[in-house]
Amino acid sequence: MKKLQEFSKQYQEEMNWQIKTDDYERTKSSLLNNYMLLTTEVAEIAEELRKAFNMTNTMINDGMSEDQAFEIAKDSIKKELGKEFADCLAYITKFANYFEIDLEESFYLKMDEVQNRKNKDVAIVKK
Repeated sequence: MKKLQEFSKQYQEEMNWQIKTDDYERTKSSLLNNYMLLTTEVAEIAEELRKAFNMTNTMINDGMSEDQAFEIAKDSIKKELGKEFADCLAYITKFANYFEIDLEESFYLKMDEVQNRKNKDVAIVKK
């Protein structure tokens, strides 16, 4: 993750896409703009999932099994879904770099916190 964050920082500087820091108003505007761009990319992930579910339902209605239909649908969105995840990761690393947050460290600390919660969500297991 550290290599990814460093790559992201250098890439964004080369493209002049880093968060602007001239003054408070410009920084605030840049942060909000990048946040909106991130949420747009998250919405594009939802759109790819919607495509997969619609495709799955069409194939099921045409007589295919659910499992087979969903596998075909997942495969059909895989490339575009990967691009959308990458877009999200680019914005997330941009924010982390701006706030000088080590994403790898933060990730593991958060996972440890979740694992040790007393009010954990419980998964439903089909029998």
